[in-house]
This record gives sequence, structure tokens and C-alpha cells, in this order.
Amino acid sequence: MTAQVPCWRFDPVRVWLLPHTPGARGEPQARELLAAELGYTPQALPLTRDERNRPWLIGALDHYGTGWSHSKGHLLVALGEGARLGVDLEQQRPRRQMREVVRRFFHADEVRWLDALDDAACEAWFFRVWCAKEALLKAHGHGISFGLEKLCFAPDAAGVLQLVWCDPGLGEAARWQLHEWQAAPGFRAALAWYPF
Repeated sequence: MTAQVPCWRFDPVRVWLLPHTPGARGEPQARELLAAELGYTPQALPLTRDERNRPWLIGALDHYGTGWSHSKGHLLVALGEGARLGVDLEQQRPRRQMREVVRRFFHADEVRWLDALDDAACEAWFFRVWCAKEALLKAHGHGISFGLEKLCFAPDAAGVLQLVWCDPGLGEAARWQLHEWQAAPGFRAALAWYPF
């Protein structure tokens, strides 16, 4: 199964992109892939959810981190040994209220940066920043309810998105690893992780 789908490796994390039926839950497919990778049947895979609905591998697999995200016809599944992780997948499409979302929910430095861009550049960066924020907050365990303004991303000189500041509740910004990429035409993906 895993040999037939796109797979990326960001040591120590692997990420797969699966076709997905829109509107369906992602967990059954994620469970199948994870079970195949880890040598279990889907029913026997020790996968549970915490009080915030975050997935965890437990028991003999508690040294692995996992997560998944789906958007339209795609499902992104991540698995990392010794890594607490989060992934996000978003379809890039015009959003009429994009600038309002940025001004209302993003960090003040991100608002200044994105407000200075023309609409096309702002939209491209918006999806990159949004995916990065969601991935990191999923890895943290609280999701976006923690607050999108409690972390700040900016591009470096080469255009690589970097976490430049975060609320102390997320730990030190330097401990976080971020990878973001075009997972499929019209779909942005991000993986955030740190070793545990």
C-alpha cells in the first residue's frame, strides 16, 4: 500500500499522501497505513485519542508520533519515531476574507508582513503560514484553540518559512522543526515536530 502513494522523508518522520473520499473520516485510512508500516492489523494497532481528540500510539508503540490531515480528495498521514508531530494539508483556493482572517487571528508581525504584500503574494504566503501554524499547534496538542497569534512565522532570506517566536507554552521556538511543501497541485502541506 505505502509503495503506491507519494511518500516524503523528513528524518525521523515519514509522510504519505493518500487519495481520500471527501467527507469521510481520515482515521480508518490512517489506521490501515500505520498498521501496515508497523506490522499490525488495523484492529490491533494500539491507537487512541486523548481528551482533545489528538491521536496517540500507545503501549509498545509509544515511542512513535503520528497524525493526519485531510482536504478534499487527499489524506496526509505522518509517522515519526521519537517525534511528537503534527501535519496539516490545505487546498489553496481564493478566500474572500483572507486579509480579515490574517488581521484578526495572526501575530502582529505576520499581519504587518502580509499586509504589505499584493493580493497574489499574500494569498500564497497565507496558505503556507496557515498550514505551518496548524501543524505546529496539532503537534502541541491543543490545536488552533490555543491561539494562532501565539506563534509567529517569517521567511528567511531564501524564502524558507521559519518559526521566529512562540508563546512559552509551546516551548522554545528553536526546538521545533518545520517542513512545508506543495503536496499535490493546489495543496499545501506542513509538518511540525520535535524530538521527545
